[in-house]
Order: sequence, then structure tokens, then C-alpha cells
Amino acid sequence: MKATPAASSTSPPATPAQSSPNRRRLKQNIPWLIMFAPVAVYFILFKYVPMGGLVIAFKDYHFLHGVWGSEWAGLKNFQMLFTDPATITTIRNTLMISVLSMVVGFPFPIVLAIMFNEVRKLWFRKSLQTLLYLPHFLSWVIVGGMVITLFSQETGAVNALWERLTGSTYPFLYNEASWLTIFLGSGVWKEAGFGAIIYLAALANIDPHLYEAANLDGAGKFKQIWHITLPGITPVIVLMLILGMGRVMEVGFDQVYMLQNPVVSNISEVISTYIYRMGLQGAQFSITTAMGMFEAVIGLILVIAANGVARRFNQSLW
Repeated sequence: MKATPAASSTSPPATPAQSSPNRRRLKQNIPWLIMFAPVAVYFILFKYVPMGGLVIAFKDYHFLHGVWGSEWAGLKNFQMLFTDPATITTIRNTLMISVLSMVVGFPFPIVLAIMFNEVRKLWFRKSLQTLLYLPHFLSWVIVGGMVITLFSQETGAVNALWERLTGSTYPFLYNEASWLTIFLGSGVWKEAGFGAIIYLAALANIDPHLYEAANLDGAGKFKQIWHITLPGITPVIVLMLILGMGRVMEVGFDQVYMLQNPVVSNISEVISTYIYRMGLQGAQFSITTAMGMFEAVIGLILVIAANGVARRFNQSLW
């Protein structure tokens, strides 16, 4: 009896369509890659390439010698940062103001978004949103001028009312506690409305049938918000919190510079104003670069730590 040949163990050669799925996927995504290219170029040129300048933090930089010709200083600049009482106060102020800004300012966009979502009159909601979004588009030069005009001790409208009630004026901008309160309040007023846009987008993705079912079960508005609305936007809240942790060491230069004065410098001097004063005005580039690098490293550590905590609740960013 004639034996049948054994089946070949080798698989048939792959067709061109099977051997190049990556090439097909690349061709399909060419329009998206073209759109992404300017963004990639921007980040490479203006974000990653300048990182090479961090070497200044480890050198005794001098204009005449340049970056590579300046003498190597090692960690001397970092030692000066953590031994100088002025820089320690600056770091303390930055942490304090940043944490307070996050604690005070972070819930406001969420509350505003929920309130906007509950408004049923479309014309009223659009009008209110426009009024609350508008401050975001004003520069801190304008907002700072408005704040100083309102709270000025001599000619401020708030002090005029305060004088009628108490018989004397109050130095709102020259007292550390009141200055900090005004600083935090002006930041919330300027950015809370615009920050609510992200949460409004997240609220739009919640299934309306969940509210209908909760209403049939007798749940009121507050219970619906607590059990449906907040869980529905929790991933976005966690994402914004992680991104906010990365900016804990960053306090906007414009806001502080416009509102600060020598009387409250003990609490208003932050890293951004320190870099401006010591770096640009004092030409101490090595120390200020070290300060900027310290700020970035702390921000990176906080982002990783916040993401690690979020991972325990299955809400991590990566």
C-alpha cells in the first residue's frame, strides 16, 4: 500500500496583506500623523531641547565663558539653595500658596459644572456661563488692577464701605492674612468658570436614563448628584487632580507679581518671582536654574505619587 506523504510542517508564505499590517495602519493614520507633527515639533524644540540648559545648574555660569566654558560647580548651587534662609522661605511660600490654591480652588469648577448641568433654562445657562467664563480671558494686569482698585486703603470701594461700617479703613493688601485671602479669591474668580468646561463635557457623557431611574425610585436631586453625577465624573476629577499635583510647585508669576508689595513679601515671595528677581534682574543664572530644576523634580515626584495612589482605586492615568 502506497504511503501518503507527511503533511508539511512549514506554514504557507504570508501574503503581502498579512505581512504588512503595520504598513496599512500607518497609511490609514497618515492624516492624523500630519496633524500631530506640528505639536511634536513644538514640544521637541521648545520643551525638550531647552532641557540641555539644565547643565547651568551644575556650573558657575558666566556670560563671557558661555555654558560649556563656565567652571563646573557640582552641587554647590543646590547647597546654597537649601542653606539660604531666603530661598527656604520662598519654597515654603510656594508650597503653602499652591496647596491652599488647590484646596480652595479645585472644588469650585466641579460645583459650577454641576450647577450648570442642573439649570434647565438654556438662555439663562448660556448667559451665566458667558459671565463666568469671561474673567479667564482677562490678563492678570487687568484683574490685578481691578483688585487693587477695589481693596486700596485710600480709594478702594471696599474700604469706603468698610469705613462707613466701622469708622476706619483696613489695609487689606498690606496684611498677610487678608492679602492671602484676596489672592486665593481672585484666582478662583478668574479661573473657576473656565475650568468647569472640562467637567461639563464629562457630565454630558452620563446616561440620562440613570437619572430617570433614580427619580422613579424616589431619589432627590442631592442623592442623584451624590450617587450618579459625582461617580460619573470621578475619572475626570482624578485626572485633573493628578495634573494639578504636578503644578503644586508652580505659582503663576503674573498673579503674584501684580498683587504683591514689599509689606507682604514675607508671604508673597514665591519661586517664580524669585527666579525673576534673582535670575533676570540679578543675573544669578546658576542658582535660579537650580531652583527651577528643583521645582520640576518635585512636580514629577508628586505626579508619580498621585498616580500611584489613584492606581489603588483603578483610576490611574497610566
